[in-house]
Amino acid sequence: MRDCEFSDRKILQSWHKNAREWVRVIEEAAIPSRRRVTDQAIIDAVRACKPKSVLDVGCGEGWLARALAAEGIEVCGIDGVARLIEVAQHRAGKHQEFRLLCYDNLCASTLQRDFDLAVCNFSLFGESIKGFFTEARELLYPGGHLVVQTLHPPLCCGEFCYRDGWRAGTWEGIEGCFADTPPWYFRTLSSWVRLFIDNGFALTALQEPLHPDTGKPASLILCGQLKSDTGVSP
Repeated sequence: MRDCEFSDRKILQSWHKNAREWVRVIEEAAIPSRRRVTDQAIIDAVRACKPKSVLDVGCGEGWLARALAAEGIEVCGIDGVARLIEVAQHRAGKHQEFRLLCYDNLCASTLQRDFDLAVCNFSLFGESIKGFFTEARELLYPGGHLVVQTLHPPLCCGEFCYRDGWRAGTWEGIEGCFADTPPWYFRTLSSWVRLFIDNGFALTALQEPLHPDTGKPASLILCGQLKSDTGVSP
């Protein structure tokens, strides 16, 4: 039976409560895996696609948008947490804009523009992300890219069975005063790949950035390109 506390709504509630502390943690670079591996890995993955415009989905306080904009890329960041968007807007410079918007409410008519690439950096932790993948097709130019960085499925599975399902979250490994740990929806590697394929994306890259100390993957990065034939699986 699924715990009533395991839901997309619960994830968003937790982030509303922890937004200020999260901003502090990012400012102080207090997450070693991000500082040493995953931040640069997602920048490199986006850069490899050579986009002129990027939609940063779940942009948080905007660090990735600022990094990409510094290279002359036009970035629009969206997030469902008001405090994080406030910080992002306050720090925004050239080539950046930010909007308060959850990814499950995202659609082409809302933004009224298209992008070369959409990036989701550790931001797709809910169960109801299939709708986002469907809408992503309408938000990208023909041949556009979708890049997702997430937890590495085999390594973060722990003692649980290797199948899709809700898991209790943890703030372990992050130095901060957090409350109400958000749950997350675990997906197998094949489940992630299927999301891309079923929604008209050809998987062009699958990367496993290695942590320099452990020699094990610190994350999983998937890059898909929108097929010219936008027909999808029934």
